[in-house]
Amino acid sequence: MDKFADVMGRVGSWCGQNKYLSSIKNAFQDYMPATISGAVAVLWTSVLVNESTGLGQFFSPIMVLEPLNSIFNAINTATIGCIAIGVCMLVGVNIAQANGETGSYPAVLAFMMWFTVTPYSWSIADMAAYTPAIEGTMGAEKTTVTIGQLLEQVLNSGFIAEYNTFDATTSFSDVTTTFSLTDLGSFSAIQTSYMGATGLFTGLIIGILGMELYCALRKVDALKIKMPDQVPPGVAKAFEVTIPTCLALIIVGTVGWASMTFLGQDLNSLISTYVQEPLKVIIGGNIVAVVILYIIIMLFWCVGIHGNNMVGAVKSAIFEPMIIENMSVYAATNDTQQTPNVLNMSMMQGFAEWGGSGVTLGLIIAIFIFGKKEDTKAIATLSVVPGMFNINETMTFGIPLVLNPILDIPFILAPCACIILGYILTVIEFCPHYVVEVPWTCPPILFGFLGTGGNIMGAISQLLVMALATVIYIPFLLVYEKQDA
Repeated sequence: MDKFADVMGRVGSWCGQNKYLSSIKNAFQDYMPATISGAVAVLWTSVLVNESTGLGQFFSPIMVLEPLNSIFNAINTATIGCIAIGVCMLVGVNIAQANGETGSYPAVLAFMMWFTVTPYSWSIADMAAYTPAIEGTMGAEKTTVTIGQLLEQVLNSGFIAEYNTFDATTSFSDVTTTFSLTDLGSFSAIQTSYMGATGLFTGLIIGILGMELYCALRKVDALKIKMPDQVPPGVAKAFEVTIPTCLALIIVGTVGWASMTFLGQDLNSLISTYVQEPLKVIIGGNIVAVVILYIIIMLFWCVGIHGNNMVGAVKSAIFEPMIIENMSVYAATNDTQQTPNVLNMSMMQGFAEWGGSGVTLGLIIAIFIFGKKEDTKAIATLSVVPGMFNINETMTFGIPLVLNPILDIPFILAPCACIILGYILTVIEFCPHYVVEVPWTCPPILFGFLGTGGNIMGAISQLLVMALATVIYIPFLLVYEKQDA
C-alpha cells in the first residue's frame, strides 16, 4: 500500500505542477460564473417563461415576462455561445503567468491570435462548404444537400421571386436562369459554432501554443525595443512587447492560412474533425472510458490526493463542450431528447459526484441507518451539511477513507456503479438528458431536477443512484465497524 501511495503521489505531484493541465483547469474554473449565468438564462427561457415546455403551460400569468426573454437569450449567447473566446483568453493568461508574464494584455493577445485563424469573410457560395448537410425533398426525390447548396438552388431558380410560399412538390430543376451567386458579393461574419462548444478545442490550443510562442519571443532580447529611462513604464512595456506581438500574430496567422490553403479546411474545422470529435467518440461518448476515468480519480483520493483536481483539465476539456453543446441545442429546441450527448459534465456530476467524490453521502446515509460506533456517527453528523453541498473532505479524512483498505473498495465502486446506472436510465429515456450546467455545489435531487431542464424524472433518477450507493456502502461499513471495534 505504501508503494502504491508513493507512485500515485508522484503522478499527482506531476499533474499538479504541469502548467498546461493547471492552466486548462484554472481557465474552466474562472469561466464557471459565465457558464452558470448562461445556464440561468436557459432555465429562464426554457423552464420558466415558456408556454410550450415551461411553467407557462400551467401558469399563464408568468408569460407577461416573455418580453424579457430577449435579454436572457442575449446572456446565453454572450456566455455559453462565446465560451471558446472566453476560455482561450483565460488559458492564455494562465500560460503567460506560468511563464512569468504579468498584467491582462496576454488575454487580449490570445483573443487576437484566435481571431487570426478564424474565417470571417464569406461569399454565398462558400456556405456550401461550411454548413452541415440536411435532408429534404425536391419533388419526388429525397436528396442530401448543404444549406448553401440549397440556397444556391433557390436563388438560381428564381424560386423566391416566383413563389410566395414554399411548395414542396416544386423541383428546382424545372426553372433555369443565368443568375450567378458570385453577383451577390461577399460578407463578413463569424460562425457562432466557432465561438461556442465546437470551437472550444481551438480556443484551448491557440491559447496554449500561441501564448507559449509569444512568451518565447518575449525572452529574446534582440526583439525588445528599449526606451529611455525617462519614458513612463507603461509606455516602455508597450514598445517592448510590440515586436513579439507582431511576430506571434504573423506566425499564428500563417498557420491558419496554410491550413486553409493546403488542406482546404480552416484550423477550427481541422481541429474539430481530427481532435475534438475523435476524443468525444473515444472518451466522451464511451461509458467504459468514463468508468475508467472515475477509477483513476478515486485511486488518487485513496492516497489523499484530490482526484478531481488531478484529472480536472482532461475531464473539462472533453466533457465541458458536451454540456455546452446540449445547452445550445436545448435553448433552441426546448427538447431534452434532441440534445446529442448522453454523457457530459453535468450528467457525470449528477450521477457520480453527488455528495462529493466517492458519492460519500451514500456512506453517511448507511451510517445513520446501520452504524453502531459513536465516533463514526459523530463524523457522519458533522458531514451531513457539507455533503448536501457535495463537499466531502470531513468524511474522506475524518473516517478516514484515505488509506482505508475496507472502505476504499466501495469508495471506488459506488461512483462507477452510479454512473453506469445513470447512463442506463438516460439511454432508456427514463431520465432526460442533462441540458443545463448546474453549480457543482447544488444539493442532490435539486441538481437532477435543474440539470435536466426542470424535469422531475431527473430528481427521481438521482434518488435511485443514491439508493444504489447506500446499498453498496452498507456491507463494507458493517465489516469496517466490526474490525475496528
